[in-house]
Amino acid sequence: MARNRKISTRALGMAAATGALVAVPMALATGTASAHNWDGVAQCESGGNWNTATGNGYYGGLQFSQSTWAANGGTGSPANASKAEQIRVAENVLASQGQGAWPVCGQYLTSGESSGVEAAQPAPAPAPAPAPAPAPAPTPFEMAKATIGDAATAHGLGDQYNQFLQANDVLLKAVAGKA
Repeated sequence: MARNRKISTRALGMAAATGALVAVPMALATGTASAHNWDGVAQCESGGNWNTATGNGYYGGLQFSQSTWAANGGTGSPANASKAEQIRVAENVLASQGQGAWPVCGQYLTSGESSGVEAAQPAPAPAPAPAPAPAPAPTPFEMAKATIGDAATAHGLGDQYNQFLQANDVLLKAVAGKA
């Protein structure tokens, strides 16, 4: 959370409503393990001290403001809450505000259970194979040759046309500029 950010009444209301919507499914969930590694964020935010109250307006290991804490289902002070309770509220904040709620330390919010050990990053996906180069466009001479060949074949003169091309190959290449 930004240390100097003021939360407007409207944003606070939206956060409270969103937090309530998120809290209900979270309360009904059967699993208790966090889906994120919060220890890295806490290490960055508070040096890993989950019960800190330094007097800067932010409390607990994940440095909640009191208003964000309350809007996302926390009761009392974050500094007095258990690590599990702070993580529960942090999951609500993450759902409503995204990783940007911790603009500097959110980078440590890796996937996986909170364990104090950085999760291994998956290998990057291989780069897609480059598209094959397009076939070169036919020259005007090649287009004319094909068109005349089609016309000769349509009129029953395909064999004679091919004989003409073979007999005059050198001349036709010179005219086409390929000699």
